[in-house]
Amino acid sequence: MIELLPEAMVGKGLHRECYIHPNNPNRCIKVVVNRGVEETKREQAYYRLLQKRDIDWDMLPQFYGVEATTLGPGATFDLVRDHDGEVGHTFEYYFDSIALSEQYYQGLLQALQELKSYLFSQNIITMSIKPKNIIYQKVDIHSGKAIIIDNIGNSDVIPICTYNRFFGQKKINRKWQKFRALLKRDYVNNPAVQRLVEQL
Repeated sequence: MIELLPEAMVGKGLHRECYIHPNNPNRCIKVVVNRGVEETKREQAYYRLLQKRDIDWDMLPQFYGVEATTLGPGATFDLVRDHDGEVGHTFEYYFDSIALSEQYYQGLLQALQELKSYLFSQNIITMSIKPKNIIYQKVDIHSGKAIIIDNIGNSDVIPICTYNRFFGQKKINRKWQKFRALLKRDYVNNPAVQRLVEQL
């Protein structure tokens, strides 16, 4: 059984906590802490479907299965690290700071533009797209990649968008437009984010 210690936590959401894997610093373990079992099952089922489809994993962390931990069953994924080895920060981290948004503006913009293309090309469905669920992985001091780390999958009763590309593309577009609207609303006082939204 894997022991997860408080100091190894690297992220916490509404339903899950994320820890650095004690046996592999390039992986992390997500454990359910607050009524997130169904969401977790749905996410894992969708990851298995993506594995069968043999998608390009460039902007999604790979899923390696479930392991027993001291905090309950833990889902193991790639841990997103920057070029200097530091654990990557979310877009929310950068957007919450006008200074950081300006400093990394070009890299943040390009990363999100490439993420949009990636979602459409791979037909990847998300529950929602939020800056707190996307890591900006710095590949050097000027550029980076956007990696979606949460809210992957489809909660529709009849998930036709998951299997039909035509409907999948329409759903992805709706989610992306909601993402743009969210950024415009939540970061109305950040000029860099407002400029960025116009180019997404």
